[in-house]
Amino acid sequence: MNDQIPTLVVDDEEWIRSYIQETLERSGHAVAVASSGEEAMELLRDTRFDLVFLDLKLGGRVDGHKVLEGVRWRWPGTAVVILTAHGTLESAITAIEQGVDGYLLKPVEPKEVRQAAEDALRRRRALAPPRDDESLLERGPFSVDLEKHMATMEGRTLELTPQEFDLLVHLMRNAPKVIEPPELVQKVRDYKPDTLYEARQIIKWYIHRLRHKIEPDPSNPRYILNIRGVGYRFAEVEPY
Repeated sequence: MNDQIPTLVVDDEEWIRSYIQETLERSGHAVAVASSGEEAMELLRDTRFDLVFLDLKLGGRVDGHKVLEGVRWRWPGTAVVILTAHGTLESAITAIEQGVDGYLLKPVEPKEVRQAAEDALRRRRALAPPRDDESLLERGPFSVDLEKHMATMEGRTLELTPQEFDLLVHLMRNAPKVIEPPELVQKVRDYKPDTLYEARQIIKWYIHRLRHKIEPDPSNPRYILNIRGVGYRFAEVEPY
């Protein structure tokens, strides 16, 4: 069903994952599950969920707090409900300060799971800023959602680092203006180079990496053009 709510359940205990998954699926959620922080981060890299149920005490190298940081960086509009068997008032407050929308102490009843999901989604929607044209940036085959921090090319999601994302956005926003290397370095690295030579040496690496992710032929770029002796500009050309 198209109106199902995409939801991720992250817990290292299989019976809890299954229990919450079954409870939410009966309430109209399309549920994916992850048994570890590493698995959750892999899913979150490419998939946006409306809601995440997240155990704070995950085994492995990536705990629940790191997954929460990943959600807030990659998908700031996603609602998060924390699950823990070691809940205290202090940990609840800390989790809320990190940006969660609900808090459940295990074990939980089905009605508590459903209520937490409804409340978290309602809270996140109320916090979401109204969308306007300024949150979307489109140039040629590229589309950037600034709110979701996501860029696509011809509908395909681009896997960009935060620096590459900022570089692409700055070039697109200023197209077809030529941007000098010091300005690009300031935008990408939040650093003011001492010399033009230093700026050129720094930014050419980011340009190189970005071209390899967006150009059909990086050696013969169509979108990010080098204006010799001046800087770089974004060319608005039609896709093939």
